[in-house]
Amino acid sequence: MFLALGAITAAAGMLLGYRDVTRIGVLLAVLPLLAMLLVRPKPPSIRVQRIVTPSRLHPDQQGEVEVHFGNVGQKQTPLYLAEEQFDYALGDRPRFLLPRLAPQETRRLRYTVRSRHRGAFAIGPITLRRRDPFGLTHVAMQLPATVELLVLPFMWDLGDRRVAGQGRGTEGELPQMVSLHGEDDVSIRQYRDGDELRRVHWPATAHRGEIMVRQEDRPARRRAVLLLDSRAGAYPGTGFQPAFEWAVSAIASLARHLIKDGFVVHLLTHRTVEDGSAGVAVDLQPALAALARARADQDSSLEPLAAAAHSFTSGGVLLISVVVAHDRAELSNLAAVREPGSSALAMVIDPDAYRSDQSGAGHSEQSRRHTEILRQAGWQTVLVGPEDSVPGAWQQLRAIRRSGMLT
Repeated sequence: MFLALGAITAAAGMLLGYRDVTRIGVLLAVLPLLAMLLVRPKPPSIRVQRIVTPSRLHPDQQGEVEVHFGNVGQKQTPLYLAEEQFDYALGDRPRFLLPRLAPQETRRLRYTVRSRHRGAFAIGPITLRRRDPFGLTHVAMQLPATVELLVLPFMWDLGDRRVAGQGRGTEGELPQMVSLHGEDDVSIRQYRDGDELRRVHWPATAHRGEIMVRQEDRPARRRAVLLLDSRAGAYPGTGFQPAFEWAVSAIASLARHLIKDGFVVHLLTHRTVEDGSAGVAVDLQPALAALARARADQDSSLEPLAAAAHSFTSGGVLLISVVVAHDRAELSNLAAVREPGSSALAMVIDPDAYRSDQSGAGHSEQSRRHTEILRQAGWQTVLVGPEDSVPGAWQQLRAIRRSGMLT
């Protein structure tokens, strides 16, 4: 616009013989060329490094991001208007003026972030904007460095009571004598010459009819498999799905509870099955990191999870699933995973109870029929909705399992 206006004004001044008008026209034509020359786009010689404290947050926990800017070039950097880029779930994006930096000079910026919901959030890149002194043009560039911030799932306290193992003797289960006489930090073996008499285990001796002693080796650890239903189509709603967040929180709470109780835990999600990490036992922090990144997949199915779970249940483990009462055929495939004599527990989410038009109306008959598929296959189940808490559902499962053991 300025080029065209300047050319017309200069031509009119020349035709009419007005030198001042001609000068104004030339100035209008030169200004945009000068502005483009001053703000010509070139990669900024600025290095960015971020330090997030703490590196992993819990929901509603405040974290601090410290950003270090350094001029790695040989010339002074210009003045920039900068904006940090990240998901608005972490708060408002900070905007600030990045002053001119001399060669090798550094500057530091701090700001806080907070999220109500779990997730893996990328912090960065930083967008730099620069205008010419006349305000005619501007250029926007990005500093591509990023850092990941993990907001872990919310975990409920499930109590201090220990969880009974399956005790079939395989897949890391407790040996027979430990199953009979408890899960202390010692195991039982026959007496050998030289063993100290103070190590005699009298209950085991009376049971076996021969002298048994405690040995210092720890018994094999119990094994548990946690299965998370990640079918986006099974959960009601789109975008943020409260039922899926309930399921992730339940799995995270169970993982912490079982690992604290001494279980070897395997995490089955669609991502861990695809990348092959489902067969590797996980500690608590890797499990929480995987659950922080968990997403409901529209194209997922329970079949791969059921197949992966069967490789464990054939050896005898404690299987705990959080699934949605959505598809009868898929639930039937999952129900068949349980081996006779093994334990399989399920928190079954009622999708109808999460729909706004049926909220507070109790569990639907269809969800009850779907849950019955698992129950008839020997699963111990509890049907949950938005009014149910994770600790409450877990206590119900424990009570059902305890009554089943007594019978």
